[in-house]
Amino acid sequence: MKERVYAKIDQLPRGKASQNITEGCLVLEGGAFRGLYTQGVLDALMEADINMQCVIGVSAGAMSGLGYLAGQIGRSARINLRNRHNSAYVGIEAYKNNGGIIGFDFVLDKVNDVDPIDLEALRDERRRFVTVATNCKTGKPTYFEKGKVNLNKAIQASASMPYVSQMVYVDGEPYLDGGCSDHIPYKWALKEGYENTIVVKTRTHAYRKDLTDRHPLYTRFAYRHYPAFANTLIQSDAAYNVDLDQLDRLEEEGRVFVFTPSKDLGVSRVEGDMDKLGEMYYLGLFDAKRRIDELKAYLQRKEK
Repeated sequence: MKERVYAKIDQLPRGKASQNITEGCLVLEGGAFRGLYTQGVLDALMEADINMQCVIGVSAGAMSGLGYLAGQIGRSARINLRNRHNSAYVGIEAYKNNGGIIGFDFVLDKVNDVDPIDLEALRDERRRFVTVATNCKTGKPTYFEKGKVNLNKAIQASASMPYVSQMVYVDGEPYLDGGCSDHIPYKWALKEGYENTIVVKTRTHAYRKDLTDRHPLYTRFAYRHYPAFANTLIQSDAAYNVDLDQLDRLEEEGRVFVFTPSKDLGVSRVEGDMDKLGEMYYLGLFDAKRRIDELKAYLQRKEK
């Protein structure tokens, strides 16, 4: 039987980030439980007093971004490493209550009874928080911003995976996973004028989607009442690969700073091996710590 709680959970970093704000935007990819890599990176950033003024996240990236915005070191990782095998979070109970495999009512609300989120920090008007979801009518991304929408509902929409989740309605419109239409929203950050843009990926640098492993007929049938969304979903993998190539070029030009896993741990989207999930977290933590000086040089380059 798989271990239900990460054995070293009590050794995870804890603490509170300062209130200092760093100019720029932090862009967070999704990837479900691969997001533990992101949570490791974010904890390292907070420990280094790098608290970006804007955070935009997709799916698990948005959920990880909440803990960063709240300045609570270790909180996001504790939630995942303690509750991965809790049926209210992932499993039958989650499906009954949420219409999908993830219990958003649990992770965005009930978990606060045990590990409360800092609501005052979340409300800090100096910091922007944006999450991306895909409009199922248009197949296009919608960018929901803190203070302008029910944030929990927007995050649920962003993180609701197609095929295994019901559509989530926000302001009367149906949405699913933001990664279907905008896997890594670095283009949004650049369009908003952020010269300092940090991107956290959850796949290795060389990773690209296999474009032969697709099932367009099933997708068109499953979403026959939403043809625009079906088209977006069918084209999603190819669009992702194009985005990764462009992101590589931007990184080479020094326009963005990218954290990406230094090795492939074979962690799946719904990984249940707690040791692997713990390892994924520490990979992110130590990958980021090794590059903090490099990141600070990037952030200060405009001042020279």
